[in-house]
Amino acid sequence: MTLTGGLPAELSRRCAAVLGDGWREDASERLTYAYDNSRRHALPDAVALPRTREQVVELLRACRAHRVPVVARGRGTNTTGASVPVSGGIVVSFERMDRIVDIRPGDRCAIVEPGVLNGDLQAALAPHGLFWPPDPTSAAFSTVGGNLACNAGGPRAVKYGASRDNVLALTAVTGAGELIVCGSATTKGATGYDLQRLLVGSEGTLALIVEATLRLVPTPASRHALRAIYRDVASAAQAVARLMAQPVTPSMLEFMDAHAVRLAREAGGADLPASAGALLMIEADGDVADLPAAVRALSMAATGEGLISLDDAGDDTARERLWSARKALSPALRRLAPGKINEDVVVPVSQIPALVDGVQDIAGEACLPIVCFGHAGNGNLHVNILFDPASGDETLRADAALSRVFALTLSLGGTLSGEHGIGLAKRDFMPRAVSAPTLALMHAVKHAFDPDGILNPGKLLPA
Repeated sequence: MTLTGGLPAELSRRCAAVLGDGWREDASERLTYAYDNSRRHALPDAVALPRTREQVVELLRACRAHRVPVVARGRGTNTTGASVPVSGGIVVSFERMDRIVDIRPGDRCAIVEPGVLNGDLQAALAPHGLFWPPDPTSAAFSTVGGNLACNAGGPRAVKYGASRDNVLALTAVTGAGELIVCGSATTKGATGYDLQRLLVGSEGTLALIVEATLRLVPTPASRHALRAIYRDVASAAQAVARLMAQPVTPSMLEFMDAHAVRLAREAGGADLPASAGALLMIEADGDVADLPAAVRALSMAATGEGLISLDDAGDDTARERLWSARKALSPALRRLAPGKINEDVVVPVSQIPALVDGVQDIAGEACLPIVCFGHAGNGNLHVNILFDPASGDETLRADAALSRVFALTLSLGGTLSGEHGIGLAKRDFMPRAVSAPTLALMHAVKHAFDPDGILNPGKLLPA
């Protein structure tokens, strides 16, 4: 016998007993958890809202016994469909597991549950003079668990690394319903396999994270921003190479192509010249006494062939005004077209000009606008294909353009994703990016953690 949601009655009763008011099967609740920021949607059979790790263990064991899929969810901000329950089953939302368990300034670490919002964590760390480096655009409303699931980065990753570089230990529940602890609250460790880093970026396909010990970094005493405007992408890319070759690592290094610059000027009100063919936003941070020398070094590296202007944003107000134009880009794209495909490909820094030029060739042949901006210091660009989803022809052209963007990226020695993950959107392209023996090993790892394949089926790995 099955209920309206399609679950075995025995499983439903067992989950209701374990979760109490955290078990939902009514249609309206299921619909609420059926989608993410990819705009894909699929209705789950039920929703679980656990408060404790023990509830997660019991839930996973019950689901394994009945071979029912389980999809973990933070706040649904991912853009790849990774938290959409395409195989039905149960969505496990961690919104109630949102405690900051401990902050240890002396150890430079924090212990948190997966439902803690990135922004709330940063606010709690600020009085201690510390921060957690990952800072995706969605930081104010994305969860730490979600950040870990897709290895989120953000602008600061060029200096401080992405999520994987800033996690010390994880407690998680495997697809077999076993509670495992990976890593330790130390910055050094050589005790077996580095499983905590393996779980980061696995998109809930190996285990469900129920607690994370995060590496923290002291808040810099001062920051200083520069805005460099170039006549073309090639000039900007050459400047990126110079900036990354000299000893001072920028705390942020962001790139905008000519289309992004125009959008920032026309939609965001940014004070940018019409002659701008590309823009770099550069930031240094550190001690007050050391910062002037760092800024001089970055200014010298940014100066070269094709530079139109180099503007200084020395105070906090000027710096925030400069960065606001960059942060406004992604939502402003909706003004140009009702639909967008936003991918986050990565290439070696030296290949940025070839990537941007190739993308614009693809845009011309597809007769669709494509806007590029992103984290130049890591070679990680957000390629935004703009189209009208109501038009079947434009949708086909957008999909074809995306395939060509991925092919171009791989031909330049790059990879499919820097921080968004694979999910559904890029799953079928994995055989192009990863060799058959490597994919086979990934499947074997998946089977070891999730022997019955119940965790987030259909995501990340192709069949």
